Amino acid sequence: MSYQVLARKWRPSNFSEVAGQAHVLKSLINALDNERLHHAYLFTGTRGVGKTTLARILAKCLNCEEGVSSIPCGKCDSCMEINEGRFIDLIEVDAASRTKVEDTRELLDNVQYAPSRGRFKVYLIDEVHMLSNHSFNALLKTLEEPPPHVKFLFATTDPQKLPITILSRCLQFNLKNLSPQLITEYLGSVLEKEKLEFEDEALWQIAAAASGSMRDALTLVDQAISYCEGRVATDGVIEMLGVPPQKQVYELLKGMASRSVSTILELIRDIAEQTPDYSHTLDSLLSTLHRVAIAQIEPKAVDNSYGDMPQILELASLISAEDVQLYYQMGIKGREDLRLSAEVRTAFEMLLIRMLVFSPSYAESTESLSPNADSESSTNSVAELGAAVESEKKKNRVEPNQEPGAEASESDPLDVATEDEMEPSANAQAIDSVESSAEPAINSVDAQSDTAKSAVESRLDAEPAAVETAGQIDLDSLNQESWLLLYPQLEISGIAANVLANSDFQRADSQSIHFVLDHSQSAVFSEELLPKISQALSDYFSTELSVNIEIGETKSETPALLSQRLKEERHAAMVNNFEKDENVQELLKHFSGTLAKESIAPHKD
Repeated sequence: MSYQVLARKWRPSNFSEVAGQAHVLKSLINALDNERLHHAYLFTGTRGVGKTTLARILAKCLNCEEGVSSIPCGKCDSCMEINEGRFIDLIEVDAASRTKVEDTRELLDNVQYAPSRGRFKVYLIDEVHMLSNHSFNALLKTLEEPPPHVKFLFATTDPQKLPITILSRCLQFNLKNLSPQLITEYLGSVLEKEKLEFEDEALWQIAAAASGSMRDALTLVDQAISYCEGRVATDGVIEMLGVPPQKQVYELLKGMASRSVSTILELIRDIAEQTPDYSHTLDSLLSTLHRVAIAQIEPKAVDNSYGDMPQILELASLISAEDVQLYYQMGIKGREDLRLSAEVRTAFEMLLIRMLVFSPSYAESTESLSPNADSESSTNSVAELGAAVESEKKKNRVEPNQEPGAEASESDPLDVATEDEMEPSANAQAIDSVESSAEPAINSVDAQSDTAKSAVESRLDAEPAAVETAGQIDLDSLNQESWLLLYPQLEISGIAANVLANSDFQRADSQSIHFVLDHSQSAVFSEELLPKISQALSDYFSTELSVNIEIGETKSETPALLSQRLKEERHAAMVNNFEKDENVQELLKHFSGTLAKESIAPHKD
């Protein structure tokens, strides 16, 4: 007896053996059991998902000699003949080879005759979308009002090509692609029945390569059995498919997360030894990145359909969300490079290198590893920009805040600290150059915060020297000036601190302190904050105090206004120093740039 391929040998013979498609099975089973049968059914879906199989099972259910039901006996002559493909009242037509209207008319000439043996005469037309428009027109009337003994079963991979007049006369069932997990489980059961050895990882590889088609998966299993000499081994399947094992894809992404070019190049060499399909490898990489992105947003949404949830969650913790999106976008664009390149491995290698080196995290890591500049040259970004200017001009530079005629400092003229030890050179983005040659050297800087910042930050911005020399303030000597010095010393945070920062001191006695809160901040105030404010002031003065706050117009400078004024003064000094810098002046002149003063901010380590 000749060998029968697995896809035919293990074709389901009843609904209980069908893998997946529960939404279709439920409708068919209920219709058969309740005898609510339509005269035309349309099964749609990609190749190998069970369209023809379901149509044959339905034909068997309709013609089983034990009666119409969702469970055919499988033993009667009708069931056995349908299984063997020789039931006279099941007319299977390949529409791809019979597209002419004459073929359809010939088919319909026999519709009026009663079935020879079965209960129904069943017409199963596969790839029905291949029929010509004239054939569809010839079929319309019969399809709408067929004789009671006739059932039409259509199958197609492209329902969009069917006329709407045909679709409206059929019950349509859309079959889904099967998940890798479902395919793997089904293949495992088949191989156990065949008493063949297999490895789970090999089945996962086959399921991924089948792309949702059970027939393709069974065909690949047949091929793998031959290739691996009677078993299904992982190494053999990988060689047969020409794809890297999925673990190598994980290792590639780990290498990119660690920013190790040598690791990536070594992995690509290993992959190249297996005669891979680089397009398939890239698709696998993109699919993994997609699942990693989902894991970063909602870990519970990641299913285990590929049996790799631990690896996905690990990668989600190693790669930043920005890098995941960047890698995915570059990978999508890189597909065209693989198609056009004469050397596919080179294109694939360049794609991964491009993903890596354009990653912000890679740029930061290489910048942190770069050697320090000479001790006499600037260590900040303006000095880097100044390198574009002739080097001999460094000898004649003058300190930005140096008095005229004063002797130049031996240190770099840009290493000048203000009272906040600001580094104007950290604000290279202030130079709004129109020349692209200056752009790579310009660092992006966060804009200054609004004055409505948190109270903790406001207190930190208060005059440091004044706070240090203020010392402990007595309650009896408390006034508006001492209030400004006292506020930064309070142990208070959150909204309560913000309320005090925007409050004007009014008066105080041995038991209470009175403030006026600016009406612009009244939305954040509530009476529930008073106990916290009272406790902070009581702790400071070491006596029990109550605080009263009224909403009104402040007449004096509040701690928040003081903080804002100090910032503006420091910023003005910073801008002044920045404008006087020789490098800046040279760049503005050379590139016809303008200075974005609002972008200048202190350097933050």
